[in-house]
Amino acid sequence: MTISPVIRLHPDDGVLIARASLPPGTVVADGVTTVERIPSGHKVAIKPIAMGEPVKRYGQIIGFATQPIAPGQHVHTQNCGMGDFSKDYAYCADVKPTPNFDLPATFEGIRRPDGRVATRNYIGILTSVNCSAHVASLVADVFKKNPFTGDNPLADFPNVDGVVALTHKTGCGMTQNEPLALLRRTLGGYARHVNFSHVIVLGLGCEVNQIGGLMEEQKLAGRLRAMDIQEVGGTRKTVEAGIAFVREALADANKVKRETVPASELTVALQCGGSDGYSGVSANPALGAASDLIVRHGGTVILSETPETYGAEHLLTRRAVSREVGEKLVDLMRWWDEYTTREGAEMNANPSPGNKAGGLTTILEKSLGAMAKAGTTNLVEVLRYAEPITKKGFVFMDTPGYDPVAATGQVAGGANLVCFTTGRGSVFGCKPAPSIKLATNTPMYKRMEEDMDVNCGTILEGEESVQECGQRIFELILKTASGQPTKSESFDFGGAEFAPWVLGATM
Repeated sequence: MTISPVIRLHPDDGVLIARASLPPGTVVADGVTTVERIPSGHKVAIKPIAMGEPVKRYGQIIGFATQPIAPGQHVHTQNCGMGDFSKDYAYCADVKPTPNFDLPATFEGIRRPDGRVATRNYIGILTSVNCSAHVASLVADVFKKNPFTGDNPLADFPNVDGVVALTHKTGCGMTQNEPLALLRRTLGGYARHVNFSHVIVLGLGCEVNQIGGLMEEQKLAGRLRAMDIQEVGGTRKTVEAGIAFVREALADANKVKRETVPASELTVALQCGGSDGYSGVSANPALGAASDLIVRHGGTVILSETPETYGAEHLLTRRAVSREVGEKLVDLMRWWDEYTTREGAEMNANPSPGNKAGGLTTILEKSLGAMAKAGTTNLVEVLRYAEPITKKGFVFMDTPGYDPVAATGQVAGGANLVCFTTGRGSVFGCKPAPSIKLATNTPMYKRMEEDMDVNCGTILEGEESVQECGQRIFELILKTASGQPTKSESFDFGGAEFAPWVLGATM
């Protein structure tokens, strides 16, 4: 079978996507040949586009021509930029029934005493402030597995996935209102996370984020052990007390057993990072197909990264189950507009240099590809950063576009598994939730195969459809939720990536 050198995504598009690097003179459409080299994953014009005219991909506006563009020319930052245009939010217009499957899929999960289901079984060490970060790491390091030597201090506790210290750079020198409340909401979500069997929180003692206030505000009394370094008597004594707590908890944590549970117990965070021009063609739509399967099996998927939904939000408001839910999303976009203006930035500061090198020109283009991760089902709720997720189905959580911060909020909200698409090649983990890495293209997958779990480049090469790849991702999600390690877990990723969203002035 002969495969076209370009990809057409929508009949209304004025550009096509190069499957591979195209030299000048390549025929890309009837009567259209390239007049210059088109890099892999980049766009080539197939019709004249006048200066100021919209440039369309996915049948949607991704920017406006900043100079006349001729057929066969490379379309990118040199001739395409941002611009304003009206959006029809059409609240609820595309809402449709989402019937569940009669026989839901299952996985082998860990049923906690409160009925919730875990995909992993960690002991967690949280910190109230950066000043206790090193002490927390000293405790966790005593129990750390070495992925290269095979040394495993937890060999006698095979049902415990690890002991992880989740440290951060804030907790003091901060204002007493929204930034503190956001940090406490994040830490509270992790303290309650179903993938933790036991949790200890370490503080210094004099910080703004007092452990007592954290526990009272987040209703954590009885859920975790708390220690202040100043009160315990310094570094050595606190490390010894922390180690003693973990050793005491290990025997109890090891008692868990996996059992067959329905896929409705899945709450999956959808992430993309190091995106390229293929992200919205292969991995993101394939993850969207898997997301639809999760929702139809009764589970939950979380789309986030609000700045990377900017310009595509009108397609999600159409899927909102109520006008109220849709307006919550629009309000987030207005907040981000005001926030970036206040900070002297602009929304189009995203895409990153790597995104642009991969073929993404504007945030509008990136957003349209990014939202494909959420599939086609109804938008049932819009949440603030790190808010607990209580509804089944497709939900949206407000987060920055920076992947570690976004994923931290999703896991704090209750995600027990992460799916992360990447085109440039991102290495990422997110303890205590396993992270599945989805490559958008085969060359990168082969180059970084030790880090990638799924190659979605098969879609570009015509080897499988988006739906077939989505089914393959869904099956891997079930295996991973059942305990099969991901590539990032094999390298022990996931502790250093913990990154709560920092708002407000540092005082």
